[in-house]
Amino acid sequence: MTALAATETLSRASTVQKVVSNGGVEAWLVEDYAIPLIALEFAFKGGATQDPAGKPGAATLLSGLLDEGAGAYDSDGFHRALDEDAIEMSFSADRDILSGRMQSLSRNSAHAFALLQLAVTEARLDAESLDRVVSQIAAGLKREANDPDFVAGRRLRALAYPNHPYGLPVHGELSTLPTLTRANLIEMRAAAFARDNLKIAAVGAIDATALAGHLDDVFGRLPEKASLNLVAPGAFSGTGTRHVDPIDVPQSTIRFGREGLARRDPDFIPAMVVNHILGGGIFSARLFREVREKRGLAYSVYSQLVTYDHAAMFYGGTSTKNERAAESMAVIEKEISSLSDFGPTEEELDKAKKYLIGSYALRFDTSTKIARQLVNLQSEGFGVEYLDERNKLIAAVTIEDAKRASKRLFGDTKLLVTVAGNPERI
Repeated sequence: MTALAATETLSRASTVQKVVSNGGVEAWLVEDYAIPLIALEFAFKGGATQDPAGKPGAATLLSGLLDEGAGAYDSDGFHRALDEDAIEMSFSADRDILSGRMQSLSRNSAHAFALLQLAVTEARLDAESLDRVVSQIAAGLKREANDPDFVAGRRLRALAYPNHPYGLPVHGELSTLPTLTRANLIEMRAAAFARDNLKIAAVGAIDATALAGHLDDVFGRLPEKASLNLVAPGAFSGTGTRHVDPIDVPQSTIRFGREGLARRDPDFIPAMVVNHILGGGIFSARLFREVREKRGLAYSVYSQLVTYDHAAMFYGGTSTKNERAAESMAVIEKEISSLSDFGPTEEELDKAKKYLIGSYALRFDTSTKIARQLVNLQSEGFGVEYLDERNKLIAAVTIEDAKRASKRLFGDTKLLVTVAGNPERI
C-alpha cells in the first residue's frame, strides 16, 4: 500500500509536498520508499483543441512521436536505451491536454530523467518515424470505421459540438491525417510546451531536493509562456434529435447526451451523486436495474458526467439487439424523466454517497494512479486540499441538493441520440 492510500483516514493532502525548483518549475510530490520506484506524470494544457484548422489529429501525432527518437538517438536507439534500464515512458493526447508519464527504478532515475528531457525538448520528429506513426494511426481509424461503439460516439460528439474542436476526432481523419507535416508539429510543440502551461506530479522513492533538480533538467529550458489559440465555450447542440448510422450488425450501439454541469459549478458534486444513482454505479444504478436486470435488454448500460475546459456534457450509452433499441431508449428516457421530476429517494442518495466516498481510495492504490490523480486535480484548477475536501462535499449532499441537481442536469429530459447498427423503429 502506498503512503497516500495508507493515510486515507488521516489526510491525503498532508502527504503531498509542493516542490518548486530553482528555475520555478512546480510539481506535487508524494514520497514513498516502500518500493524503489519513481512515477512521474505531467500534462501540457491545450491538447487537441490546438490542432491546426482542418487538420485534426496533430496533438495525437505529436504525442506518438515524442519517444520515436530524440537528441542523438534514432527511434530504435531511444527504445533500446529505455529497455536497458527498464524505463517505461509514454505520451498521449486528449481534447484539453497532451500528457506524458515515466516510471523508473530509483537507481536508474538519472538516466530516466535524461531520456525524458530529450523526449520533451529534443524529439527529432524524423520523416521516417512520422510516416510510420501516421500509418499506425490510419490503421486504427480504418478499424474503427466499422466499430459501432466508435461510430456512435464520434457521431454524437460531431453533432453535439459542430464547428468546435470538441466535435472533431482526437485521432484525426483518414482524409486529412496525411496532410499533417513536421512543421505543423514543431509549431504545436513550440506553442504548447511551456512552463506556465505545465502540471507535474511525482510519486515514489525520491525527495524534494532531487526532484527539483530533475525538474529543471527536464523542463527548465522550456519557454516561460505558452501561446495557445483561444477556444470558445462549447454549447451542446442537437438535443431532441435521433440519428442512425446504418451498420450491418445484429446489435445497435446507442449513445445519448445533453448539456452537463461545469466542473466548478456549485451543483457538480450533487450532480455526480445523481449520475451515480442513474447509471454511474454498477449493480445499484437505476439503468442497470431497469435495462439489464428487469428486462434483459443489454449487458451493459451507463451514464457519466464529462467535463472539458470549455464545455460539459451528460453522456451515456448501451448496446442491444436491433429489434429492442427503441424499447431500451424508452426505458432510459423514462428513468431520466423520473429523476428530473422527482429526484432520487433518500435510500438511493445514502447508498450512492457511501459508495462514492468508500471507493475514492481505489484511485490511490498505486503510484501511477496517485500521480495521475494529482495531475488531474492540478489541470482542473484544484488545490491539494481537495484531496480531503472531496469526500466531505459528497457527504454533505442533501436530498434537496440532489433534487435541484437532477432538475438542472436533466431539465426537459430531451437527449441527442446517435445509433450505429440497424435499429428497428427508433
